[in-house]
Amino acid sequence: MAEFKIFELGNLRLQCGMTLPNARLAYQTYGTLAADRSNVVLYPTSYGAQHVDTEWLIGPGRILESDKYFIVIPNMFGNGLSSSPSNLAEPYGMGRFPAFSHWDNVQAQRRLLAEVFGVERLALVYGWSMGAQQALHWGAMFPDLVDTICAVCGSARTSPHNKVFLEGVRATLTADPAWQDGGFAARPVRGLRAMGRLYAGWAMSQAFYREGKHLELGFASLEDYLVRVWEANFLRRSGDDLLSMLATWYRSDISDNEIYQGDLATALGAIRARAMIMPSRTDLYFTPEDSERECGQMPNAEFRPIDSIWGHRAGNPTDNADDEAYLRAAVQALLTGGA
Repeated sequence: MAEFKIFELGNLRLQCGMTLPNARLAYQTYGTLAADRSNVVLYPTSYGAQHVDTEWLIGPGRILESDKYFIVIPNMFGNGLSSSPSNLAEPYGMGRFPAFSHWDNVQAQRRLLAEVFGVERLALVYGWSMGAQQALHWGAMFPDLVDTICAVCGSARTSPHNKVFLEGVRATLTADPAWQDGGFAARPVRGLRAMGRLYAGWAMSQAFYREGKHLELGFASLEDYLVRVWEANFLRRSGDDLLSMLATWYRSDISDNEIYQGDLATALGAIRARAMIMPSRTDLYFTPEDSERECGQMPNAEFRPIDSIWGHRAGNPTDNADDEAYLRAAVQALLTGGA
């Protein structure tokens, strides 16, 4: 098991109206906290990911420089390390899993920063995909506590077309015969494999496959790539956890709370942090058109799309040096005031 720490939240009242006893937030840190606590970067996790999956971009000379900044990765509720369906005690269980929201994630993250590290202000919130959703929630919920935001391939509110994609993912996974009474009675291997194949067609662009990028990565064939990347990616996780995070994504909306009462324009206008909104030009579900529309309603935001054929994965370029360099330059500009 990879190393991580646990912040005990106690009895946590969730936005859905339920109370989660003995709630836990798993996290990991990188770098050294400055004496004045001015160098903190928060980096929330993305769908299906745990901190070890995304820490590759942390280090000297990387996108997030751990020799200069104190970087905190909080694991999202539902990801299997923080409180999740797979690790909750009764009475939660089959068909009784609590609904997590990004409001819950961000409130818990704020407590972690304040109570463990004495941190009240963030130099940067950086996030990709669902991590970008959390970054934008931070900007709207706590506009006075965030200096800069880098939201990569995400959204302030999940769009209708994005929800269509999520409905397809959910239907594919729950078609497994192990799906019973609101939960999985056994490991849904068939559903997880099918989910991976469906996801592969949405996450990567048409041009990615047409130009044979999957073969350039060293895979022997398309089938080899689908099995060893996409099926393998979801077989690592609990089906119930994946559905929990999917529901959080589906309901994501920075205005769906007591502050903004569903007024997205007001919520976007309240984000005072200097921000970069960075969709991929070829993202099929967090589209650049949706991002540009949201960016135009933020007072201090720059629209800086990634010109890439890597689709949604342009925002997490583990195998793509060009997109990594582009993201690193954007973060440096933000942190040095050059945005």
